[in-house]
Amino acid sequence: MAALSATGVTLTTATPAMAVPAGGYGDLVAAVSPAVVFIEVTEKADPAAANLQFPEGMPEELRRQFEQMMPQGTEQAPRQALGSGFIISEDGKIVTNNHVVDGADTVTVKMADGRSFPAKVLGSDPLTDVALIQITSEEKLPFIKFGDSDKMRPGDEVVAVGNPFGLGGTVTSGIVSAMSRNINSGPYDDFIQTDAAINKGNSGGPLFNNAGDVIGMNTAIFSPDGGSVGIGFAVPSDLVQSIVADLSDGGVITRGWLGVQIKPMPDDIAQVLGYSQPKGAVVEKVSDDSPAAKAGLEKGDIILSFNGKPITELRDLTRAVAATDPDSTAPMTVLHKGSEKTIDVIVGTLPKQDA
Repeated sequence: MAALSATGVTLTTATPAMAVPAGGYGDLVAAVSPAVVFIEVTEKADPAAANLQFPEGMPEELRRQFEQMMPQGTEQAPRQALGSGFIISEDGKIVTNNHVVDGADTVTVKMADGRSFPAKVLGSDPLTDVALIQITSEEKLPFIKFGDSDKMRPGDEVVAVGNPFGLGGTVTSGIVSAMSRNINSGPYDDFIQTDAAINKGNSGGPLFNNAGDVIGMNTAIFSPDGGSVGIGFAVPSDLVQSIVADLSDGGVITRGWLGVQIKPMPDDIAQVLGYSQPKGAVVEKVSDDSPAAKAGLEKGDIILSFNGKPITELRDLTRAVAATDPDSTAPMTVLHKGSEKTIDVIVGTLPKQDA
């Protein structure tokens, strides 16, 4: 998992842009660390979980041995989890991962200067793993600002600050290894990959560019043993900002809906059409009374672009539709029976989905 915490400097305004000096990242870290926080989460124990479930046919003697070690009905201690986050406003709004606070009974935020605050979960989105929580302080709180993740390129320098393994304010640096990574964690995967070391406890923490702006939220790692092997993933700041805006406005995420089932273009169809490689999304089914049906989309049509965004692979269409405001009109470029045409569709609202 990924994210970071803080050190001890007082900051009461947004972090100014700065260049990384030849001597290192010390000035940058000193400026941003006060707004990076350590999150402790407690979940109530499930009484039912204390009752042991034994496999059918288990020898009676072995069953008794297990019962003596863990008597049925014993109340389990509350479960605790650790993570990171970062303050985005002086009134105490904090961004972190959904998986850090999901199911929490209590959430406690600890700052770099030693202060501790109870936090309230304002809203979360399991599909992008973004959550927004709030703390209250009589004083204005330090905060950091978002940068433009769309401007990041493989090779650009990045800095992560967080709380790996509960060690407190820890700083690591590296580069952007790749952009727009799909790790099959959800329908809106679009991760920044980095080789900056991130570990368990870093989840929800910020990834900075060399100007001290947040360009990603550390979320996951690829690791065969649970430790950092230099392959970490962060949710791009552009996506985080859009989700946070919805969570701030009543805590409800609204996404566009088209109403089609899609599949990739087969290689043989791409060859027939003269494409060097498959692209677009092939419509496999159009839902009745859906925006797609009302726009005249048919089975077999190939969607090549949506609302001005080219569709190279299936997730391009999923993200483009979801990012479009419901009830707005979006143009689609469609290959219909060998001929391209433009169809305007009035985007619907995606029904609420279970996590």
